Amino acid sequence: MKIGILGTRGVPNHYGGFEQFASYLSKYLASEGHEVFVYNSSLHPYQEKTWEGVNLIHSKDLEDKIGTAGQFVYDLNCILDARKRNFDILLQLGYTSSSVWAFLLPKKATIVTNMDGLEWKRTKFSRKVQGFLKMAEKWAVKSSDVLVADSIGIQSYLKEKYQVDSTYIAYGADVFEQPNQSVLDEFKLQKNQYFLLIARMEPENNVETILDGFNLSNSEWPFIVVGKTENEFSSHLIEKYKNNTKICFVGGIYDIEKLNNLRHYSSLYFHGHSVGGTNPSLLEAMASNTCIVAHNNIFNKAILGEDAFYFENATQVKERIEKPVSENSDHSMRLNNKQKIRNDFTWEKIVKAYEDLFTNLAP
Repeated sequence: MKIGILGTRGVPNHYGGFEQFASYLSKYLASEGHEVFVYNSSLHPYQEKTWEGVNLIHSKDLEDKIGTAGQFVYDLNCILDARKRNFDILLQLGYTSSSVWAFLLPKKATIVTNMDGLEWKRTKFSRKVQGFLKMAEKWAVKSSDVLVADSIGIQSYLKEKYQVDSTYIAYGADVFEQPNQSVLDEFKLQKNQYFLLIARMEPENNVETILDGFNLSNSEWPFIVVGKTENEFSSHLIEKYKNNTKICFVGGIYDIEKLNNLRHYSSLYFHGHSVGGTNPSLLEAMASNTCIVAHNNIFNKAILGEDAFYFENATQVKERIEKPVSENSDHSMRLNNKQKIRNDFTWEKIVKAYEDLFTNLAP
């Protein structure tokens, strides 16, 4: 098959979840003999024409000059190029800035769209932007031949909202097998004597609720907050908790080994995401053998089930931090979550599911 992948900043991954996924999927499809093209931003640090057998198409991206609007220009350039390629399958990862150009999508290719999360629910957006995102979601549903949902919650939402079926294929993770305690030295941490949160600094990730709970607690252990601190909400958080020296904002970390070790050795790992499907960082936490405290919502519960503690407010966070974790329940939850990764969320299983889907769709 001739397969195009757009909607990411490109491969190899230097950015986030969809780029990580595109790296695994494109590399696998190329190894299976398919002709694979991934659209890369012209701003991507990797400027070669191929990577691991994958063809890379560098499309003009003006995000460095005109900000967010540059994403719309980049997606337009990708779609215009795709019209010339005669793809069998064109996979779109997300729809936020590409759906406005849906009428330009190539007619002969089968359009498969991963619908990501409920972007319009993100509270960081103004009402106007949220309204646009609702329309973008609708355009993406209408213009796609096949929809992929990476969580059961998203699949149910699409069925209820648009009366359309979608294919459930989750996200993936690698089981973390070789912890290295020396990583803790960089952060002056002791094994199992700190709390951890890894997230974008956005309101819907409940970072403030979690830190409010920690602030109320009597814990003397440090709380490590991993995530870029370059937006207005980050500044608000840093100012709010400046008098609590135990709360440590360490910025963004993109070294997966370092992140996995931080997760593995934490006493409790807090996952506050409340919008969207199968969150990559949650699967990575499960794969790292850590004890998880998650925001109580359908997306997190669909993945974790009974193998996590849940919170809805700061008081519940405080109570969880102050309550000793039973060694038996802690160990059991960790093992169960790790086994879920092996059973349901390995990258091998995820990329094979996409290949099977494409094979069934291809002419």
